[in-house]
Amino acid sequence: MLKNLYPIKIIEKKTVFEGRFIKFVLTRFIDSSGIMREWESIERVNCRGIVAIVPVTSAGEFLLIRQFRPPVNGFVVEFPAGLNDRGDTLEGAARRELIEETGYSAEEMIFLAEGPLSSGASGEILTVFLAKGIEFTGIGRRDETEDIEVLKIPSGNIESALSDLQAEGNYIDLKVYGLIELAKKHL
Repeated sequence: MLKNLYPIKIIEKKTVFEGRFIKFVLTRFIDSSGIMREWESIERVNCRGIVAIVPVTSAGEFLLIRQFRPPVNGFVVEFPAGLNDRGDTLEGAARRELIEETGYSAEEMIFLAEGPLSSGASGEILTVFLAKGIEFTGIGRRDETEDIEVLKIPSGNIESALSDLQAEGNYIDLKVYGLIELAKKHL
């Protein structure tokens, strides 16, 4: 194991710009060589975590969503997800987002994983739940910016279905592949 000459230490975090949903932050820190560095990143405003949900029907179908994402100027196939911006627990936020984005509610939520989404650009930590015993209860109140298509894909065909969706010009969120494998351990 490499030993640091100096302990890495954040000296200051300064908001450079704050919008309605994100803020741009400049962090000054001392690296392991004792050199003062600066790092640019983004943070969410009024958000206490991000959740994603891997919903699986009793018939073994994965529910995914397809929606237009302006930053990539295209449609992305992903699992339902959202912000914990209403004071919920993370599980509560996951249950709410599942209903809002797919119209399904879950009998059981199982914690799958937690970790950074893009640690070079953001401090966002994603918490992922497996939703089992799901039942269609009707689409909830969606965010006005969301235009979501719900996809129901049998687990036995998931790889080929994702390949077909990609061949049609959709982006596949890379988290989908790993989260499917994590979910399979609990099914």
